[in-house]
Amino acid sequence: MHDAILERPWRHDARAATLVGLAHMTSHFFQMLLPPIYPLLMHDFGIGYTEAGFLATVFFSISSTGQALAGFVVDRFGAFRVLLLGLALLVAAGLMLGLANSYAQLVATAALAGAGNAMFHPADFTILNRRVSAARLGHAFAMHGLSGNLGWAAGAAFMAAVSALLGWHAAGVCAAGVALLALLFLLTQGAVLDGGMVSAPPPAPALPSQDVAARPGQFAFLRSPTVWLCFAFFLLATGAGGILQNFAPAMLSHVYGVTLALGTMGLTAYLLGSACGTVLGGFVAGRDARSARVVALSLCLAAGVSLALASAQLPVLLLLPAMVILGIGWGTASPSRDLLIRQAATAQFGADSFGRVYGFVYAGLDSGLAMGPLLVGPLLDRGFFRSGLLCIALLQIGAVVVALGVGRRV
Repeated sequence: MHDAILERPWRHDARAATLVGLAHMTSHFFQMLLPPIYPLLMHDFGIGYTEAGFLATVFFSISSTGQALAGFVVDRFGAFRVLLLGLALLVAAGLMLGLANSYAQLVATAALAGAGNAMFHPADFTILNRRVSAARLGHAFAMHGLSGNLGWAAGAAFMAAVSALLGWHAAGVCAAGVALLALLFLLTQGAVLDGGMVSAPPPAPALPSQDVAARPGQFAFLRSPTVWLCFAFFLLATGAGGILQNFAPAMLSHVYGVTLALGTMGLTAYLLGSACGTVLGGFVAGRDARSARVVALSLCLAAGVSLALASAQLPVLLLLPAMVILGIGWGTASPSRDLLIRQAATAQFGADSFGRVYGFVYAGLDSGLAMGPLLVGPLLDRGFFRSGLLCIALLQIGAVVVALGVGRRV
């Protein structure tokens, strides 16, 4: 009976992973709701890099806190319902941006979008773990990561293009329309996404004495050092990603004396490289069970490129290739990272805790994205653009060290 449960047709798994990917793409689309229009907002409201970066900090701080709480809601009320709630909040955030006429309303927009974003990782990973066969989870996680990268790229291009044509208020309303379409479509897919378990978690391993957590309690996972290491990994790795996502165009244009348009192309190159790396990482994760090693090697590649960029010695002709390679390093790590988190965190506490464990661990992701702009924004206001690139490399190196620590515990 158990084996039959695990042997679902690949079409079912592909459909579930695709639908979750659509939701994840929408959430990443809205992570780019504000960053592409920072120059317009800075002009219209007379704010600097610090105030613009604070919008990202508000978004991801609320998303981080909300994500940890959303995990409990997922375990109590179901992942599909939480997924729909997240999309509804994104619709409201787009409409709020369309109506904004003060900096305070921009902060409210970021807060509302962050609350919506908080719903996705606990819901997404709970659905994938329950509705996709265990043997195909590596590819499902790769599709999940790829959809996020595509959402970033699509969001950046969409907001920039619509703002240029119709203004940033209209871009906010149009973004709300994108989330509404996704919401209405997923409402029709409950039979695929709202069901019982398909893939069983691996059996709980024998734990070292210092990592024992009492299984019965809902908060037992908070006593696991492994879970906290996973949180720290995301905090560091995505701190680097948050700096890139928000300030890469400005940093590249100032450090290398190129136009802001070329700097923006560098961010696009990074996102496309990350998408390609994620596809590659799905195959690597399926073949190499040593997830921590894959994560560490991939992030070492990314850190090396970041250091080269921070040196300010790269020829301008190599900027875009370097950003592609940086993205490939980050993207290749993503599926193995998700498998490592699954193995290290959820195996200890069982399937009933998928939502809260994933919610807490991935709250580190949003905490990192909140921390990055807050850390670097004041440096950029003072003209220290190379220091911003150096911070990216240092955070990535820290993530490598923590990933290897998680691997040793696993």
